Order: sequence, then structure tokens, then C-alpha cells
Amino acid sequence: MLGSQPTASALANVGSAPAARDTIAAIATAPGTGAIGILRISGPAARRIGEQLIGPLPQARQAVLRQFVDASGDAIDQGIVLWFPSPNSFTGEDLLELQGHGGSAVLDVLLQRVLELGARQAGPGELSERAFLNGKLDLTQAEAIADLIQATTAAQVRLANRSLQGLFSGQVHALVEQLTRMRLLLEASLDFPDDELDELPIGDSNFEALIASTEALLASTQQGELIRDGLLVVIAGAPNAGKSSLLNALAGTDRAIVTAIPGTTRDLLQADIQIEGLPLRLVDTAGLRPSNDPIEQEGIRRARTQIQQADHLLLMVDDTEDQAHSSVQAQLTELALDPQVAVTILRNKIDRSGRRAGIRTNAEGRTELACSVLTAAGLDELRHHLKTVAGYQGAGAGSYSARRRHVEALRLSLEQMRQAQQRWTEQSALATPAVELVAEDLRMAQRLLGEITGEVTSDDLLGRIFSEFCIGK
Repeated sequence: MLGSQPTASALANVGSAPAARDTIAAIATAPGTGAIGILRISGPAARRIGEQLIGPLPQARQAVLRQFVDASGDAIDQGIVLWFPSPNSFTGEDLLELQGHGGSAVLDVLLQRVLELGARQAGPGELSERAFLNGKLDLTQAEAIADLIQATTAAQVRLANRSLQGLFSGQVHALVEQLTRMRLLLEASLDFPDDELDELPIGDSNFEALIASTEALLASTQQGELIRDGLLVVIAGAPNAGKSSLLNALAGTDRAIVTAIPGTTRDLLQADIQIEGLPLRLVDTAGLRPSNDPIEQEGIRRARTQIQQADHLLLMVDDTEDQAHSSVQAQLTELALDPQVAVTILRNKIDRSGRRAGIRTNAEGRTELACSVLTAAGLDELRHHLKTVAGYQGAGAGSYSARRRHVEALRLSLEQMRQAQQRWTEQSALATPAVELVAEDLRMAQRLLGEITGEVTSDDLLGRIFSEFCIGK
């Protein structure tokens, strides 16, 4: 993550900003040496601090060259000054941006001077939090800023930009408008006796349209989450099955040491790759076997822990061994995996066993893929298989950068909509109790959608979200 590391006191401030806020300051550029270093000051004292630091402020949104001076009037640095008076700024508050030289020492001296003048060190994401609280961004747009900063693939950049532009929240708001109209019609009908209503206020088509729109958005959001978060793929198996060689082959570099000596790998080795825009974190683990070596035992313990956290387990076996099948079954039994962990058995070394490369389902219903890491036979099938199991539809399938909380909120909202539809269709005649229950289901669905954009939220949620940001954003 870019930016300075937050202090415990700074973290405590996030998500609990008072209505009358103080003035905050933060270095916005990454730590280290660079051509330019940026410091931002936001809040009611930004103008006063700026005037003491540089003299008269420039015209709004005009870049000027100024000296930044200390209490004695001596120059700390010189650089570009940008003044954004409230409410026309990123945070919605008075905001001053100082663009000086990028050395860490000069930025620290400049920040210390600003703090002496009455500002407080900002916590992580506090500038973006103020933008959210002042209505300059909704919550999905604020999250998209962090996603854009942390993006490692072109697909992640594209989706984060779409969310930052408000396209994701626009789709959510469209669903909220549909729900609001349906609720208004239902609740208005409660004011009339049953015999005065000529027809039902809403029909099946209203529910069908609402649910279809929500299902489409959920599918797109699931793809967005997959592109943002990727998959954790753990490679495990007995020693010398070819685990480290597979990591190197998929990563396209020699990340792991490969020897003929069993137990060479004793710690977790990671490599981040992408397959057609799908981010994967590959983890090579110590070979699973009984051992009296305390170092190897610790490596095996870490391997087992990592296996339980995997999205997808590649369990490798040497296809030249006579007991390969029984060995795999014993390992699977011992691991006692969570049913949600996808498992693929890789029969490696088919260049020596004579088996043909390919994928099949074995007698136990497990997916097996025959391959040779040495010759690369079957590795293209493995890449395609990883995408298929993940449900990945390609870098162009996702429309927005999305997180697990977005997916869960949409899924739960969809459940409420379906429950409302079921109550409605099961009610043969309009009855007040049924209408009230349907209206309540729709209200809950609307509330869940509001959690996505931040219209309905809590300080705890805001604290968790903004604490993931770097300081200065």
C-alpha cells in the first residue's frame, strides 16, 4: 500500500470524525526519494496555515510557485501551491496542496511545520472519508480510489475507474428507485379498503423486472470481485512431486529452488501471476510427509495452514509411482478440507509414465489433470481449468471493481426480493397483512442496497473500509 504507515492513534480517528471537524494534514506521496512530494491540508484552518506557511494564497485552482517557510521565515522548500476553497475541493472542505521536492526529510520537516501551525496528522483514508461524509463521493467511489491505487493489472485499473466514475453506484441507485416506487404503491394501497381497489398496485412484471436487474448486477459484481481479489492457489503434495517446478513454470521465473533432494522447500514461496486478467497468488509449500526435523515440521505445519486458506488446491502426485492414487486419497483424508476449497489432482511426470495429457473426473468424483511440468504438456489445460473453476469469464466480463461486502449485500437483497415476490404470488386476493409483509421485504432489500453506497452504514464499517487506505488519500 502506498503512503506512510498509520499510527494507532491515527487509526482510532478514522470513522469517528465529529460534525465540526479539525484540520488534518498528510503526505500524499509514497515514502522514499522522488522528484515530487505532495502534502495536503484539509479543514477550517487550512487557509490560516497556508498564509503562515507561504503568504497570501493564490487564486482558487491556480498553480503558483512559492517558498514554504518555517517559523523564522527561512525556506523549508519551494514548490507548487494549489488552493481549493470549500466546497469545491476533493474533501468538500478548504484544501491546500503543496507540491515540493520528493525527499523524505524535506517532507517530514514540512509536515512538522504544518502540525505546529495547528493541523493534526491525518489517519489512513481520512481525506477520502471526509469526501464521503461531505457528499463528494459515495462509499463505492471511495473504495474505488483504494482499488485504483492498489491495482496490479490493466483489468483492475479499468474496473476501478468505472466504479470511481459512479457507474457501479448508479446501477445500485437504479435498483433503489425501482424498490422505492414499488413500496410507495404498496403502502399507498393500505390507505384504501380492499373493495375500493380496482386492481393490485403492482404486478408480477414489476417483481420480474426488479429481480432480473438485480441478478444481472450481481453476476457482474461477482466478476468484478474476482478480478479485484483474484484467487489463492496452493500447490501441495509429497516431496519431489514437482511442486516447486510447477510454481516456476506458471510464474515464468525461477522463484523456487529445485533439486532432487526431498524436503528442499521448507517454507512458503509465493508468486503473483495473472491468466488473461485473472490475478492468482501461487503458493508453493513444503512436501507433506512424516519428519523428525523440527524445521521441516514447521514448514509442514505452515503448509497445512495455507492449504486450509486456499481458494483452489493443486494436489500434486508423481504419476510414475505405483501407489500414486492411494497416496492422494490418504492425503485428502488427512487434510480434511473445507468443502468450499476446490481441489484438482495433478498427475505430474507423464513424460515418464506415458499417460496422455488431459483432464478427467476420477472414480471418487475428483478432477484429475495429467501433465508434465518438465515438457509443459498439460499446463495450458491447467490454466484454462483454473479460470473455469473460478467462474472467470474474461477481463471484459466485469463492469465494476467490487468487494465481498458488495456481493453479499446484493445477494441478501436479492433474497429479500424473491421472498417478497413469493409472498405476493401466493396471495390470491389483496389482503392488508400480505401487503405489509411484502412492503417490509422490499424495505429490507432497499436497506441492503443502501449499505453498498453508504446511504445506510455504521462507524465500524467506515472504520474498516478507510483504515485500508494509505495516508494522504
